Amino acid sequence: MTSKKFTVNSNLVLVVSIISVIGCMLMNIPLYVGFFAGIIFTALSMYSAGFKIRQIFNTMISSIVEIKGLIFIIMLIGATTTVWLSSGVIPTIMYYGFNYMDGVNFMLAAFLIMTVVSIFMGTAVGTISTVGIALMGIGFGLGIPPEMLIGVLVSGAFIADKISPLSGLLNLTMSTVKRNYLQIIKSFSITLIPLIIITAIIYCIMGSQYTVNNYSSLEVYKEAIINDINISPFLLLMPILMVILSLVGLKSTITIGIGVVCGGIFSVAMQDMSILEAIRSIMFGYSAQTASAELNSILVSGGVVSMIDVILIVVGSVVLIGLFEKSNVLGPIINKLISKVNSKFQLIFKTGILSSLMTIITCDQTVGIILPGKTLQNKYEEFNIDSVVLARTISDTGTIIAPLMVWNVNSIIINSVTGISALGYAPYAVLCYLCPAITIIISWLTYRRKQKELS
Repeated sequence: MTSKKFTVNSNLVLVVSIISVIGCMLMNIPLYVGFFAGIIFTALSMYSAGFKIRQIFNTMISSIVEIKGLIFIIMLIGATTTVWLSSGVIPTIMYYGFNYMDGVNFMLAAFLIMTVVSIFMGTAVGTISTVGIALMGIGFGLGIPPEMLIGVLVSGAFIADKISPLSGLLNLTMSTVKRNYLQIIKSFSITLIPLIIITAIIYCIMGSQYTVNNYSSLEVYKEAIINDINISPFLLLMPILMVILSLVGLKSTITIGIGVVCGGIFSVAMQDMSILEAIRSIMFGYSAQTASAELNSILVSGGVVSMIDVILIVVGSVVLIGLFEKSNVLGPIINKLISKVNSKFQLIFKTGILSSLMTIITCDQTVGIILPGKTLQNKYEEFNIDSVVLARTISDTGTIIAPLMVWNVNSIIINSVTGISALGYAPYAVLCYLCPAITIIISWLTYRRKQKELS
């Protein structure tokens, strides 16, 4: 626990750090530069306040050690996207998918497919970097604007972080509020069911203009794929294997790692790549060489190397937040938000604000889960509200809005995988907007109904 004699100017540290990140975005400078600038300023402020250099250094190192698993997953995502392309898995899904597009509302279908697959896989960015890339190729062939299509895929994929029993974030939420999956699922369904229905209706309306289309472009894609890439129904075994491994409860790192190995084997066996070429593509990326330049622009990946910037941003953001926690920079914000709560609805509303604010400030969902989950439990007991409502509110707000911010780890990974930034796809990721709104509306209606019952 931080000693009272160490008093850091939390407002100044927070403002300078935020301005550093925003400045980098405005000047098109890599975001990790802004985070590192914030780290330097925060460390100097801590030193001036009385913290020892060893304390600051140890805080930074421990923060990095805590995310070693996340760094490994980010590297695996870069490798996964590549091997799904180089092995022919994504071209195969695209080729067979094109045969069933006539008369289909693809935006609605893509949303529902991503929703189901993400629940099985338990990882939003993992779903986008695999099945999402295949759906992206099909959608581009139908003439759907890239930003709109990625927004649809993001909406479906982030259901995983909210409700999948395999999601690390959901399990973190459950452990924080001390509830298991069976205990929370009923409460979660109160907002989840209307959320999916309303989102599906919106995408059905948006996608109606792309249902009837000129499919000549798809024939061009199909011809380019069949002539220059070896496709086979056998390649569909890899995504099926990924889903099965997820269902049996394997950790996402192991599941994705097995997928990378299998993809490398398929690249050699099915696409006549040498082992050295397969390894090189995993590390440095892959680009299809077909007769269609437009298709080639879709079937491209930067490999593990393309994730270096993402890793630097993740390290920078996590170290900065570690210093924030050590110096209690976020404490005043939390205390101000939860003070003067005098009703159940106010408590739920401020929970959503706090969780969202922590996700926005810290660039990751973890703090947006842990801080409100731990600090507000006593308040929920005081107002006689079950902690499953606390878990649901955190999941519906701070967890689900993560991909909407350009500087968030999730949106940075999505940008790296798809080439579309949050500024482009965020307006179309309607589920990420609807979810917080629905949970607040339902909480308000519940609060009003109980007030009437008591009166």
